[in-house]
Amino acid sequence: MSEPITSRKTAPRSSSGAGWRSRLAAQLGALAVFASALGASAPAMAEVKVGVSDWPGWVAWYVAEQKGYFKKHGADVKLVWFANYTDSVSALSAGQLDANSQTWSDTLGPLAKGIKLKTILVNDNSAGNDALLVSPKIKSFAELKGKQVALEQYSISHFVLANALAANGLKPSDVKIVNLAAGDAAAAFLGGKVDAAVVWNPWIDQITRSGKGRALFTSKDMPGLVPDLLVAQEKAIASKRKDLVGMIKAWFDTEKFIREQPAEAAKIMAKVVSMKADDYQVFMPGTRFFDAAANKAALDPTQATSLVGVTPKVLGFLKEHKLIEGTPDAAKGIDASLLADALK
Repeated sequence: MSEPITSRKTAPRSSSGAGWRSRLAAQLGALAVFASALGASAPAMAEVKVGVSDWPGWVAWYVAEQKGYFKKHGADVKLVWFANYTDSVSALSAGQLDANSQTWSDTLGPLAKGIKLKTILVNDNSAGNDALLVSPKIKSFAELKGKQVALEQYSISHFVLANALAANGLKPSDVKIVNLAAGDAAAAFLGGKVDAAVVWNPWIDQITRSGKGRALFTSKDMPGLVPDLLVAQEKAIASKRKDLVGMIKAWFDTEKFIREQPAEAAKIMAKVVSMKADDYQVFMPGTRFFDAAANKAALDPTQATSLVGVTPKVLGFLKEHKLIEGTPDAAKGIDASLLADALK
């Protein structure tokens, strides 16, 4: 996911890249951009207003809506679509949404600024939908040294490269980063202008099928580090807790439906983003949708790949590139009690 670390376009998490959906300043800035989508008033008390943008783990909320899972569990939910992921992050921080679909990296910035948010559910982890692709002549990380790597700087793609290099004894300075939007990075790689690129699907699939590149490292090799979440305003948890707990219950029905009827789920999700169902299938294998057990582990601070457990690496990247101000208390940005209620 390049998210501001922000962005992706189905995979986005943001139109500027899947970056971590965007730069913090933009995320917390201008309300005018999303005012037209939300209206100037605060969220209505009668419903939970939830931001959704283009990523499989979030588009899946429309499966919950269409299959009647919200109604089944007594959750009055209004899904609000954002064509630009970054705007949804800003909207939540500004109190224009009750909850939003966003990454952990894009939640740490607002937490550091004292905005009262809580992560209440993990929808998924990228587990192959982001990858470092290399030309066939590069056989190992040692041979990557000194080569040009095209990617969207400060995005999830950049974060994936940083982790790939660190896990294989290299430093960022050992490669030459070429800053390009994801589509342009894929084109540069396919055109032979660079020896490597970090992109997300559908470009991964297109490049590997072309025979011009292969994955040397993917987000599957960094478990827990690219999580996609449901993050709520503390005030919404206090006033609309029953609906949010019902929404979590609806998620587990959704995850089961996706697991048991993947073709039908992909058909619903593809329609939301104006794609053909067959084309949307490329995103499914690289998305690890989280069930109840995976959520319990992700929200448990004692687990190495939990949100708290991976925070030092995520925060280290954000600080290194001056993408965050201050140091958030990760544990205070998580409320596992709603999950516990949903599982009773």
